[in-house]
Order: sequence, then structure tokens, then C-alpha cells
Amino acid sequence: MDENLTRPTCGFMESERPLLSIVIPAYDAANDLKRCLERLIRHVPLSLEILVVDDGSTDRTVEVAESFGVRCLRSERRSGPARARNRGANEAVGDWILFVDADVLIQPGAVQKAFEHLRQDRSIVALFGSYDDRPEAGGLVSRFRNLLHHHVHQTGHFVADRRPASTFWTGCGLIRRDVFLKFGGFDQAMFEKPAIEDIELGYRLVETGHRIVLARDVLCTHLKRWTLRTMIRTDFLQRGLPWSLLLLRRSQKPEDLNVDRRQKVAAISAGSSLAAIGSMPFEPAFGAFLLACSILTVASINRSFLGLLRRIDGVGLVSAGVPLLFVYYFVCLASYATALAIHVSGARKSQTSVPETGSEARPETAKQTSPRPHFGSRRVREAKPGEATRR
Repeated sequence: MDENLTRPTCGFMESERPLLSIVIPAYDAANDLKRCLERLIRHVPLSLEILVVDDGSTDRTVEVAESFGVRCLRSERRSGPARARNRGANEAVGDWILFVDADVLIQPGAVQKAFEHLRQDRSIVALFGSYDDRPEAGGLVSRFRNLLHHHVHQTGHFVADRRPASTFWTGCGLIRRDVFLKFGGFDQAMFEKPAIEDIELGYRLVETGHRIVLARDVLCTHLKRWTLRTMIRTDFLQRGLPWSLLLLRRSQKPEDLNVDRRQKVAAISAGSSLAAIGSMPFEPAFGAFLLACSILTVASINRSFLGLLRRIDGVGLVSAGVPLLFVYYFVCLASYATALAIHVSGARKSQTSVPETGSEARPETAKQTSPRPHFGSRRVREAKPGEATRR
């Protein structure tokens, strides 16, 4: 790979194919996008193109993108990141697509390291990295939330700085364009708003035999500022609930990242603290004992993460980290309980309903060898080869 760095534009010869197309969905992201593009232009190899897909922004996002000389695809209304990324992938011409969020700064050398992994293992069709341990946003919640992501993605058995993964991640994720298009891209009908469209695509790829890896040396800095409210809303509506529904409707139950067994035990232990508090007026000794066991179990399972918080920001962040872990697990439990209720209710309705012949078919968004999990009851058709999701 050419290690020279240059200002990427669309000025390459028409007969040449760039190795890489970088697709950035952006909605009202002018300030973050400027820094994101500056970092990419400074630290990404020569053979590339950058496409910013504006998702109906009302600020200067388009103006910022055009000022850098990159391709900017504009939308009149907001349609969600899944559709925006699909559009960018359709317009891209590179052999590989790197999806990057507009509020992410790629670390110097990260893209080169990603392609080095691809050279070492030709079976890889998709690769993703993680946030680094130096989040820019201040505040306890922001530091906790961004460092939690970093820790989860840095944990596990790595060989040559990579390990198999059953999901995909678009914060900083690389995928072969031909495979992405063959599978119809992200399911923009299922995920019209920011959610787990990347995780769902990863499941489809892995269950059909494709290889995805998590590379711990492919790092980026997250610029997002979190509040307790945005953390709870995001973890429930955009991640926990749709992810739980997806898992309930799958025959295979992956245990990867933050859905492994230890994290499930921690969530159940955190939930028992509510029973402990509720029992204290009636059985104070038992309630106190149960609460202590809950705290010790959660802290023990997360001791390496709490150690990371201590190394980064001292005892103060650890003191905030323990209750924030409990909030995180409460949201996980609420998400799963809600998803289970929806799933059971849907199963009962499907058992009592009479199938209709000639019912309207849902357009297929992926050509694949196994059925795509979906939240509705509509059937699907196969996509034409190379056709990304269009609805």
C-alpha cells in the first residue's frame, strides 16, 4: 500500500479504481465532520475516495464537506444512517468500504494497520476497530460511556491483535464492497433510525460463513458528549431493545462483546439489587446482605474495567463508574424484558392469525443463503446481484 499521504479528491484517472472508499453519514455534524475529514486527509493512504452522505442536515454540514473537495451526496430529508451508508456504498467505486462516523477521529496509522491485517489473512471480508482510551468529551458520564466501549472491544483472546467477531461496527469498520452489495447492505427498512443495523449485518455475514475480525490496534477517538439521559435513551431505544428483539428471533445466540455470559451474570446480579432494596423495610439484614452480594458480583466481573477507569481518571471515576454500571445493567434488563414481551405477544398473534395467500411481499435487501431475521411478518424477495438496499 502506498504510504504517501495526500488530499483525497475524485481526481484519480477514470481507468483507475481506488483501493478504498470512505463513507461518512452526517446529520447536523458540521463541527465534528470538519475534524473528522482533517484527520482522514492527513493520515489515510493515497488510493482512496471520500464520500460524505448528508442525511438532511440543517446546519453547515454540506458546506464543510464541499470545502474539503470530497464527494458530497445530499438528501432533502432525514432518512437514517442505514440508508445513508447504503447510498454511499452504491456510489462508491473502491474495492473496500471504510464506514466512519462523523464524530470519530481515526488515529494515525489505523487504516494502514487494518490493511496489514487483511494482507495477513485473506479470508477476512470485514474488520472493525474500537474507540481509544482517550475520549475527548469531558464529564463522568461521557468518559464512562466511551471507555466502556473501548474496554469491551479490547477484551478477549487476540492473536496478532485480532480476534473473530460475530458482529460488525460502523464507527470504524472496513468491509469488502462486493460482499456488502451482495448482501444488500444494511436493512434500512428494519432500521429507519440509528440502531443496530451494523450488528444485524454482521450476524448475516457470519452465519453464511464469512469471516469478520475485531482488530484492537485499529483505534479512533470518539468526540460524542454523553449525558445520563442520552446514555439511557440510546442504550434502551437504539441498542438494547432492537438487539434483544434480534437475538430472540434468531436460532443462534452469539455470545460476543457485551452479550457474553459474564455480562449476563452481571446484569442479573445488578437486577437483584432492586429486590434487595425492596426487602430492606421487611428484612433489613437479608436486604443488606443481598445488596452487598450484588455490588461485589458486579464489581468483581467488571474489575478490569474499573481498573481502566482508575488508571485513566483516578478513584473519582471509579466511584461514579460503579453506579453507572448499575444504571447500564438496569437498562439492559429493561430492554430485554420489553423485547421478550413484544416477542411473546407477536408469537401469540401469529399463532391465532390466519395466513393470507398472496399477501404483499417485502422487497428483499440481501441475496443470501440463510433467511434474514426481520421484525415484521412480510416475506422477502432476493435482490439483484450488486443491488444495495433501495426503498
